[in-house]
Amino acid sequence: MNEQTPLELRTRPVGSWGMNAYVLVCPATRQSVLIDPGAEPETLQSLLEHTHPLAILITHTHFDHIDALAEMRHRLGVPVMAHPGPHVDGVTLHADRWLTDGDRVSMGTHTLRVFHTPGHTPDMLCFAIEHDPRVIVGDTIFDGGPGKTRSAEDFATTLATLRTVVLAWPDATVCYPGHGPAFRLGDRRAAIEAFLRRDHGQFSGDATWEM
Repeated sequence: MNEQTPLELRTRPVGSWGMNAYVLVCPATRQSVLIDPGAEPETLQSLLEHTHPLAILITHTHFDHIDALAEMRHRLGVPVMAHPGPHVDGVTLHADRWLTDGDRVSMGTHTLRVFHTPGHTPDMLCFAIEHDPRVIVGDTIFDGGPGKTRSAEDFATTLATLRTVVLAWPDATVCYPGHGPAFRLGDRRAAIEAFLRRDHGQFSGDATWEM
């Protein structure tokens, strides 16, 4: 394990959908990244208090995750980093750096590792803190089930992402989702594995592990 002081994680639900905005702060340098500026610029600004913003990271381009992006980009003057797409509902996103699976983002003395986790959307990303159990998972996975899908094809993609990406993470992984509480992956692994063994047919929509 890395013996340096762990990144500080700040979070606040914003907007009418209660989307969790996150700020990660390097204790050594006070550099920070803002993840998913969904709404309420003043709230987002307060999360960044006493830090030096380095970048804005986007998990995916649903409006509740990016509605305050233009304002925060203007305020902070920092690069935006996101997946190259395709983006949701024809959203045009102008990023300064396109991120794909396996990329890394340096912040202070720490590094974030990028995972591409499509299903809920084609452009979904997770940001894992290296040498640390915490992962910002966007709408990839929640305590009670995977992210909502719009088609049977998207649901099949979600199942593949769960099998090949999410379940490859250690039990100690703590997932910080776009909505709702954080949870330990090991506490949900058995339910997820049982969910994956079932035949869901041509399902799409909101799923729960008990289905």
